[in-house]
Amino acid sequence: MAKTGQLAAFKLGEKQTAMVNLPAQFVTAKSASSKGQRFSKLVDYANNKEKIDDSNNASVAELKDLKEQFAEGGYATRSSATTEQEPVFSSDKLHYNNHDISILRQRLDEAQDNGNNIHELAFSLRGDWLVKNKLYDPETRLIDQDKLKHAQQEVADILINKGFALPLGENDKDVVWFGVIHQDTDHLNMHLWFAKESKETRPEMLKQSGPYKGEPTGVIPLETIELAKRHFRNQLMTNYEQQKRTDVLKSLGHLKKEIVASSGEIFEYTRYIDQIKAIYHALPQEQKGRWQVGNSTLTAANTKMSKANHLTSQLLDEVFQNELHVEYADFKQLGRRFDEFNIKDQGVMRKGQTKLSENKDAELRKRLANKLYRYLGQIEDNELEDTEEKIKKVLSRMKEHSERVNGNKQNKSGLKQSNNRFTKSSTTHNNAPVTQPPTTEYNQPMIQSNKAMAKISRLWRQDIKADTNAQRKFLRNQKSVEREQKVEELENERTRTI
Repeated sequence: MAKTGQLAAFKLGEKQTAMVNLPAQFVTAKSASSKGQRFSKLVDYANNKEKIDDSNNASVAELKDLKEQFAEGGYATRSSATTEQEPVFSSDKLHYNNHDISILRQRLDEAQDNGNNIHELAFSLRGDWLVKNKLYDPETRLIDQDKLKHAQQEVADILINKGFALPLGENDKDVVWFGVIHQDTDHLNMHLWFAKESKETRPEMLKQSGPYKGEPTGVIPLETIELAKRHFRNQLMTNYEQQKRTDVLKSLGHLKKEIVASSGEIFEYTRYIDQIKAIYHALPQEQKGRWQVGNSTLTAANTKMSKANHLTSQLLDEVFQNELHVEYADFKQLGRRFDEFNIKDQGVMRKGQTKLSENKDAELRKRLANKLYRYLGQIEDNELEDTEEKIKKVLSRMKEHSERVNGNKQNKSGLKQSNNRFTKSSTTHNNAPVTQPPTTEYNQPMIQSNKAMAKISRLWRQDIKADTNAQRKFLRNQKSVEREQKVEELENERTRTI
């Protein structure tokens, strides 16, 4: 990211770069005080972040360090970076006046005197994303700054209340924070600073060992930062962009439900009985009734469930390649489509991150496996054994009948030729019907005798029906909640102070 020498001249036409950068850093009160620095100086300084690297992996290589900002007076409010006369905002106002600024400075210094950390997070938004979501007009260079600030107000609440072992503030007035929008680089930058005001005494919020023992913890977990990014993005997206992503997620949900419902039918197929029997015997019998994949995946090794999970994964692979090939292929394709959305929104994934398509696939497999284990827990050993014996007997009778129809076993090839001649003669001369081996009456007993598999299938369908009823009830309640939220949002919009 480079300085443009003018305001709101954001770069356009970028490809595959992150929509939002969210670098996080903090400075301890002890460190700042030792250098003669005051937290209140940040109010006067907030915009000298001139070089932010917005690469595909959303890393920030040239973000100016928070410690260096103390050396630059007036950083946050410098006129070369802002267009509003009162650019600083917080939870209560979108535009702070001089009186507000004076109180803000006092509270920041109070936080420092009480030994607390000052935290900073920075958002970097691409010009293309701003245009797509109607937040920036490149011709007039107008920016919907109020909408951006409202979104950051909600993000601040997430970081302050979910970024630590406990909410940072011990009450609603115990955290001081402020933000500012800067426009002097080729990406729009938003900055957020916050600190606990009263002295921190809670053990959960203090370092318990090491050189910083007794000082407040400062690192915000990556999961919380990712949550803040998603919420920030969702607050600012247009309805059209949100709907595109919602449609894909809904389709994924419908397909998942269809696959789970259809999977119950496979247990009526005798072709899978050997695999299901092997899975049953691979399950730890001492844990019967409590079989489940757990917090791991089907591919996890060195657990009591590993062998059964591996066999179940192989069974699912075969089912997805055969009976559920079309549905599973569509499911994978939709997952990849959402991955494309994520790349456009967030940039190239970091090492160790998993794609949404991979997560959804793992969730589907885990759900199918857990359902199978739950139903197998209701099957007795002799039911599976009886099923196997019945199928062997049925197959044996089918074989014997086939041999009687076709004559002597050693003369099968000759009999085949004779049958061909008989078929041709019957068709051309006397139109007599050709007798076919009545295999249907033997196939049907094989399926009917599959007692254990039919039981699993029945339980599966009952569970699907219960899930469907629960989902319908949830959706009815959700619609009611959404209506109430919309009414509340409209009322808040009318009374909101700008």
